[in-house]
Amino acid sequence: MDQQDPRIAEIFDLLQNRADASYGLAGITQRQHALQAAMFAEADGLLSALIAAALMHDIGHLIHQLGDYPAAAGIDDRHEDAGNRYLARWFPAEVTEPIRLHVAAKRYLCATEPGYFGKLSADSVLSLSLQGGRMSCQEAKQFERLAHWRQAVQLRRYDEAAKERDLETPAVAHFMPHVAASLT
Repeated sequence: MDQQDPRIAEIFDLLQNRADASYGLAGITQRQHALQAAMFAEADGLLSALIAAALMHDIGHLIHQLGDYPAAAGIDDRHEDAGNRYLARWFPAEVTEPIRLHVAAKRYLCATEPGYFGKLSADSVLSLSLQGGRMSCQEAKQFERLAHWRQAVQLRRYDEAAKERDLETPAVAHFMPHVAASLT
């Protein structure tokens, strides 16, 4: 890890020291969720940009001031937008757009993939209702015209899978070279 780069140090600090809150109802922490998503992306041999996106896709949850689980209070924290704004200062669209679109990708998959909705965890179902529900046919077609929609769908699949209790993952530091390689 390049500890000299303040951007890397800031992201490392968020993931290492400020991600102990619960990840929804999954019984894991925000850090565990991020590490699992990044591990799955790395295991699939993806480029550093998407591995970094998987690691940081929920960073918006770590920077807002809405508490650990705002969905329980009926609040859509729009973490995908907050994370995009935070990361767009330092990263190209190959990293930030899948992050910005990963919530829309859930809505898309619920509308277009039979059985996907049934695979959602209880907290994902709750947040889906706050995020606009399933996309309409027109919304899905518009989504498919976006430059990074396929990467967002791939990221969404890692997001949904990254909810395993007691799953061994590499440490945050392991993924920081992917983050560093993705900086603009």
